[in-house]
Amino acid sequence: MKMPFLFVALVLAAPPIAVAGPAADAVKFFYTPVKFEPDAKYRDRFTEPVTKLFALNDEALRKNPDQMPCIDFDPGLDAQDFDQKTVSRTLKLDETISGDTAEVTARFDLFPEGEGEGSRREMIWSLKQVGGSWKVADLTSKTNGWTLSTLECMTGESLD
Repeated sequence: MKMPFLFVALVLAAPPIAVAGPAADAVKFFYTPVKFEPDAKYRDRFTEPVTKLFALNDEALRKNPDQMPCIDFDPGLDAQDFDQKTVSRTLKLDETISGDTAEVTARFDLFPEGEGEGSRREMIWSLKQVGGSWKVADLTSKTNGWTLSTLECMTGESLD
């Protein structure tokens, strides 16, 4: 008789199982190790409006393969160059969840201390819960004042 009671007590005391992992885990994926967000193999981790910019970037690359694409830097780093060990060592993530949306702030350094002015970064990732997973809806550089969804990409054609 004690065994069933103990089992029920443990089940009730256990934390609920989350349908989606923490929003911060969706962001951490892009930093450990660093991944290039616009890469086609990561598209399923994003929603509009960012996916539209990625499609325009793909179109620009297709039309003019010898020219600079629309996205010529790593958006998650707000940079082109970085030291992976430093990014991994200094990465701090803070998340705020409100229903099916979340905001994750990523703070990190690109290079070891003293190896580059302006190495400190603060990025704000906006996420939505879609189909039980956290997806990136937008990305803002608090450090340099831009938002990914508002970057312009001129391909000569509209996707609308």
